Formats: sequence, structure tokens, C-alpha cells
Amino acid sequence: MPQTPHVERHFRAGEVVRDVVIGMSDGLTVPFALAAGLSGAIASTRVIVTAGLAEIAAGSIAMGLGGYLAARSDAEHYASERTREQREVATVPDVEADEVRHVFESYGLSRAESAPVVDALRRRPAAWIDFMMRFELGLEEPDPRRALSSAVTIGGAYIAGGFIPLTPYIVSGHVPTALHLSVAVTLGALALFGYVKASFTGTRPARGALQTMLVGGLAAAAAFGLARLVA
Repeated sequence: MPQTPHVERHFRAGEVVRDVVIGMSDGLTVPFALAAGLSGAIASTRVIVTAGLAEIAAGSIAMGLGGYLAARSDAEHYASERTREQREVATVPDVEADEVRHVFESYGLSRAESAPVVDALRRRPAAWIDFMMRFELGLEEPDPRRALSSAVTIGGAYIAGGFIPLTPYIVSGHVPTALHLSVAVTLGALALFGYVKASFTGTRPARGALQTMLVGGLAAAAAFGLARLVA
């Protein structure tokens, strides 16, 4: 009897989605709060747009730089820990072998069951170090291009998100009208963003849309209130 091939579909772009979420969520809320806060004190959409564009430029650079530095820190931490593991495998192999046994014991294997694997790893130092990095320390080797791609993704997502609440002020010359449109499109964008994000990550899209809209809306409302107090 023919069998249907088993095909596993796992989502493997978690880091990219995380960067988009970081950039887009801030891009949607911070420029909205700034523009909405200024709407109560300034009657000119031109001034609000200028201030919003300046904030988007500064925010995207700051967020992108933060993503770059975070990714670089991850890479440096991994390299440092790998160097330490290499030194320990070379100088105290028996201690490292015991640590491998402890890892297997945490999965329910006895010392006798894990002994052949431990012996095999001791004959393969590179694989041994890879095993220790992943299963003892829980570290995966970072992509060497991760820092730059993270900076570009976060910065680009921030810009894309920032133009959504600012666009009503660009196309409308009436501040109250622009504010109402900005609220509507920002909440709609948050819901759509949550729906798409949930679709990628395997959670229920409707729940993701509602959750993102509520959380992002509360964050935007809090930032809006602070901006109005300052303005």
C-alpha cells in the first residue's frame, strides 16, 4: 500500500520575524504618538509631518544600530564560549566527558547507554565542541551576516511602520481629520500586522491580530498621553 511521504514544515525565519516585529511595532506606535501629541498643540500638518519624518529617520537609525550591536554581541559571546569549550576539551577532557553524560542523563539515558556516544565524541573534538555548545550551553552559531541583516530589517520595518500613522497628515491639511484617520489606519495596521505575524509563527491569526492590536493600541495610547502632556 503506497504511503504518503511525511513532509515536515517548520518555520525557520524566527530571527527575521523578531526583527520585523521589533521595528514595525515601534514604528507604528512612536511616530503615531508624536504626531497625535502634536495635533493638540499645533494646527499645521506641515510642522507635524516634518517632526514625524525627523523622528522616523532618527528612530530607524537608532533601532537599526541597536539591532546591529545586539547581533554583534551574540556573535562575540558565541565565539568566546566556543574558545572556552575548546580549551576545556583539550585540558580537562574527563570533566567535559562527564558533562556530556549529564546531558544525556537529563534525557533519561543511563551511563551505560550514553557511554558509546561519549566515546565517539571524544574521538571527534570538533563535533564534541559543537555538541557542548548546543546542548550544554544552548547556543547556536550565529550567521556572520546576522548583524547587518538585523540592522537593515529593523530599520526598514521601523520606516515602513512609521509612515503608516504619518500618511494621513501628509495627504490631509486638516489636523483633526488627519488625527482620526491616523488612529484608524494605525489600529488597522496593527491588526493586519498581528494577523500576518501569527500566520508565519503558527498561532491562530485572529488571536494574533486582536492581541497585537490591543497591545500596540495600549502602547500607542500611553505614548500619546505622554506626548500630549509634553506638548
